[in-house]
Amino acid sequence: MASELETREWKTVKIERKGDGITFLYMNRPEKRNAMNPTMCFEMCDILDLLTDDKETRVIVLTGAGEAWTAGMDLREFFRELDGNPAGRRKAAAANKEWAFTKLRMNPKPTIAMVNGYCFGGGFSKLIACDIAIAADDSIFGLSEINWGIFPAGGLARVLDDAMSLRDAMYYSMTGEPFDGKKASEMRLITMSVPRDQLIAKTLEVAKVLSAKNPVVLSAAKIAHKTARRMDYWEADEYTMAKSIAMVAQDPEKGRNEGMKQFLDEKRYRPGLGNYIREDKK
Repeated sequence: MASELETREWKTVKIERKGDGITFLYMNRPEKRNAMNPTMCFEMCDILDLLTDDKETRVIVLTGAGEAWTAGMDLREFFRELDGNPAGRRKAAAANKEWAFTKLRMNPKPTIAMVNGYCFGGGFSKLIACDIAIAADDSIFGLSEINWGIFPAGGLARVLDDAMSLRDAMYYSMTGEPFDGKKASEMRLITMSVPRDQLIAKTLEVAKVLSAKNPVVLSAAKIAHKTARRMDYWEADEYTMAKSIAMVAQDPEKGRNEGMKQFLDEKRYRPGLGNYIREDKK
């Protein structure tokens, strides 16, 4: 039986199965360069909930349809048309924050941003929310808010601190100057930049590595890192030790015990060179 993911009529998003547990999630308004309107924010909240529970999805790749990743917020629908509608503005803004800061950033499944073109303004919060970001060399990034009379707000000024140095964040926020994928990689805003004709292949290569990992352990690793990085050393030690104990208790594969058995007793693999053998887990 087809799930709601396949049967629901999505207006601004779509998915594509790539095999090996990899699902591409598209911002799907190519005629608007995937500018994020209220409908997209609401649909992203819904579809990310479904993907989180979807047994066929082990890795989520967020990308854009057409020539853009996203041009940022839809100025007409998200701003002008909601200027006289405070309730509508509040709901749309809440959904925009929810899908970026909670449903994407803290998703229990690994997430990859595959930046295939323009990434502007509000798109940075979604880019930074993903665990890994891979862009085409000729993708164009920009914090363009300053060019039309505002500044990176709505939490964006805060999340820039997670992925850009103070000097880079200040420079590009204050000038609105665009930069390409190579520069984004050099600044460490993204994980890596590759030639456009290699973008999909490289993204799938990384996604397959993640897909082969123990999902409970992988989820614990990403959530622990994102949570502990704001703690002091003593708090982080206590939190991650408790997280580790909970992970072992929740892991149906008993990966910790299986990995040590295969290495220490059976001599079947070496931890520094790959995964333990996950029998019948694919």
